[in-house]
Amino acid sequence: MCDEHTDDAEQRALVGKGLSRRQFAAASAAMMAASCTTPGIAAGALREQMVTVPTPDGVADAFWVYPATGTAPAVLLWPDVAGLRDAFKIMARRLAAEGFAVLAVNPYYRNARAPVLESFSDWRTPEGQAKIAPMREALTDARIVNDSQAFVAWLDAQPAVDKLRRVGTQGYCMGGPFAVRTAAANPARVGAAASLHGGGLVTDAPNSPHRLIAASEAAFLIAIARNDDAREPSVKEVLKTSVEQAGRGSEVEVYPADHGWTVIDLPVYDEAAAERAYARILALYARL
Repeated sequence: MCDEHTDDAEQRALVGKGLSRRQFAAASAAMMAASCTTPGIAAGALREQMVTVPTPDGVADAFWVYPATGTAPAVLLWPDVAGLRDAFKIMARRLAAEGFAVLAVNPYYRNARAPVLESFSDWRTPEGQAKIAPMREALTDARIVNDSQAFVAWLDAQPAVDKLRRVGTQGYCMGGPFAVRTAAANPARVGAAASLHGGGLVTDAPNSPHRLIAASEAAFLIAIARNDDAREPSVKEVLKTSVEQAGRGSEVEVYPADHGWTVIDLPVYDEAAAERAYARILALYARL
């Protein structure tokens, strides 16, 4: 599974940078603040709020950020295993400043409101993993499909969303396969899906995410971490075959960075590789 593979890479990153976890937390705060600066719509021209979205299993909380004027194509953002937190709010704001209406969801809403954990490093503690484990087990494939349909329906009901444009979705680590399932479950609406160092994309299950690509109408960006590729080098070939057979101009690439490199509160965050992946996401969403 994807997120378990980050531990060794994180420890190497901490040692290599000469940082303790406390020092790294301070550095992350500065980095996240810097990430708020981005070309496009000024931060003051965005509106944001925590919202609730009805689902078949209850009410999900989510972070909603969008341009203050006009309408914009919608993006559904699935966080990593540590869930919705400040890092993903900052990343959602940056995307909204590019002209998108972004819903960053709390996948653990059945158990707790966000933030379940304050940062990814909290998940590395025994307490954090014990807290997340039952919540994660509750995220069955069927529930993710139902949630995705509820989230897309909610987005389509928002005045800020341009319903003439298709929806984009992106997922990180655990959220990578969720983005693929979203595209397959909402083929009439989802036009682009990105998996950033997603895990579990290729399995033996009949409904493995790689088998669902053809059932979607989306173009895909599948960005693979180099250490994930080293562990399972055959995965990229299976994914390449899947997207080629679907024939929608998708791309599968192994990035020269370790698992988790795009998430700004992880020790393995790699700015150069993250910016490259971000540019490819924007190019993907230009098709919406």
